[in-house]
Amino acid sequence: MSRRTYITTSIPYVNGDPHVGFALELVQADVLARHRRALGDDVRFLSGTDDHALKNVAAAQAAGVPVAEFVRARAERFAALREPLQLSNDDFISTSTDPRHRPGVERLWRVCAAAGDLTTREYEGLYCSGCEAFVQPDELRDGLCPEHGTPPEIVSERNWFFRLSRYQEELEALVESGRLRIEPEQRRNEALAFIRSGLEDFSVSRATERAHGWGIPVPDDPSQVVYVWFDALANYITALEFGSDGDAYRRWWRESDERIHVIGKGILRFHAVYWPAILLSAGEPLPTTIFVHDYVTVDGAKLSKSSGATADPAALAERFGGDALRWWFARSVPRSGDVDFREGLVAGRSTELANELGNLVNRTIALAGEPDHTAAIPPGPDVAYSFAHYDIRAAADAVWDLVAEANRFVSHSRPWELGGGERDAVVGHLLGVCAVVAREIDPFLPEAAARIARALATRDRELGRTLFRKPD
Repeated sequence: MSRRTYITTSIPYVNGDPHVGFALELVQADVLARHRRALGDDVRFLSGTDDHALKNVAAAQAAGVPVAEFVRARAERFAALREPLQLSNDDFISTSTDPRHRPGVERLWRVCAAAGDLTTREYEGLYCSGCEAFVQPDELRDGLCPEHGTPPEIVSERNWFFRLSRYQEELEALVESGRLRIEPEQRRNEALAFIRSGLEDFSVSRATERAHGWGIPVPDDPSQVVYVWFDALANYITALEFGSDGDAYRRWWRESDERIHVIGKGILRFHAVYWPAILLSAGEPLPTTIFVHDYVTVDGAKLSKSSGATADPAALAERFGGDALRWWFARSVPRSGDVDFREGLVAGRSTELANELGNLVNRTIALAGEPDHTAAIPPGPDVAYSFAHYDIRAAADAVWDLVAEANRFVSHSRPWELGGGERDAVVGHLLGVCAVVAREIDPFLPEAAARIARALATRDRELGRTLFRKPD
């Protein structure tokens, strides 16, 4: 029986257009999903949008557009990334319009309430609108939110609170033991440090008036709407029809072998602490792995929809090709550490694909002639360890090492100067290498892999010459 794997991205706010930083997350999750499918896993891959944030309301008001209309239009732009980024997600959820979401949030709320983990109280604190969260004074740097560089506002209101403190010991044991796996280790240590610093109960609702009526009303308390970080986190199970306890929830959450969240480092505490605690309260299984990526930056500054620094991924894919953008994500983004983005770097990856892989396949097809050569299939690169440790760049590098080795072999053997059986052996080996590369590169470049396989099968020289787009 095949393993069952559920992979999700975080769901971004729709207060602005998609940026290349979130495109990284989409592509990383897609690479993992495709790799697992290639291993024979039964995979479900989910993405979506977080529609109920207060910053979405502020952005809609600034644009002079009704919130629902503004959110729907922006959510469609995120969904439209599927084609240019060559994504294979099986599902997409927009939390304000998808009929599965609200019943699931309401059910989750009621279960946590029944467990005695939801209470109301008056509260005053520092609130960062960028984080959509209350922050503690000792978390600030020079009075500013370290994530967004903005001063928090003082907010005073009655809210519902979740008893996070109740789960401190259990959460620490889960993360420390690896039963809740957090990759890379730096982020695991960060989550442990946060837990060990002492967990405080956190607000899980906002006044309906402050939210301008936007959001899911708290069950039995219409004066409040469900806090976005309770609402949004629930999407991972509401998309599986948790609200009706449907078959999809049983199959992909309760009974799956792995439940993997792919997220950015800025929302680690919500996924590694808040979300597991909510699931513990509800008596439901936890995610098995949280894979955390760092930021894509421009001149060292984090990309941000609200600041306007976005680098449109659809436009980049249109200009350089989806292959080049996906390959830049795979080959240039480290497992740990931010990476600075420049268009010239994507162009460089485009050149690499055309000059090294494209040229290898093209020369091999030209040497092979009609499809009567028998390919000698060599062993492929060992990428299992890299993928098992969520090191996508190392896995891509291993595939590229095979390409580089094959090009060196061509230069050394000079098959165009050989004849008879010697030439046949060299060409057969090259055909086999190209077939292995097409197979192994598929998680990273699915459309390119299909083109390579087709060119090899048909010996189509024209296709061989045009496998990859040449940069302008």
